[in-house]
Amino acid sequence: IESEEQQKRRWQIELEFVQCLSNPNYLNFLAQRGYFKDASFINYLKYLQYWKEPDYAKYLMYPMCLYFLDLLQYEHFRREIVNNQCCKFIDDQAILQWQHYTRKRIKLINSVQENAAAAAAAQNGPSEAATAPGSEAANPQQAALQNGNAEMNGIASS
Repeated sequence: IESEEQQKRRWQIELEFVQCLSNPNYLNFLAQRGYFKDASFINYLKYLQYWKEPDYAKYLMYPMCLYFLDLLQYEHFRREIVNNQCCKFIDDQAILQWQHYTRKRIKLINSVQENAAAAAAAQNGPSEAATAPGSEAANPQQAALQNGNAEMNGIASS
């Protein structure tokens, strides 16, 4: 029977280990050292499946680790990850996915900000949205829009 402190420590160690599984190079390291041929290690990977439950998964910073935890349940994947070319391919694909996600996320954030600014301008009405030249806008979103429009006008007239 573990004490509360021991349980907390085990949970932290397992959390860190599971998150390390999101790194294909670490998987390659483990495979090259023969960990994936050890039956007790394979059983440990099966035990770690509990991290897929929402109560535990919410603590993960790298959700890709759950995908690799699933892949590690298959002997074929465990055999292939020892190959450096396989590891490099997976690493490259992960980087491409992160870049794609980042670009999509930036576009989404920009469109939400533009929609919020347009909604705020429409809500304030045309008389309040247009302030006198040289005066500050009624709110920061209007100020940002006015500054952006002024910059665009300056670029267009150059």
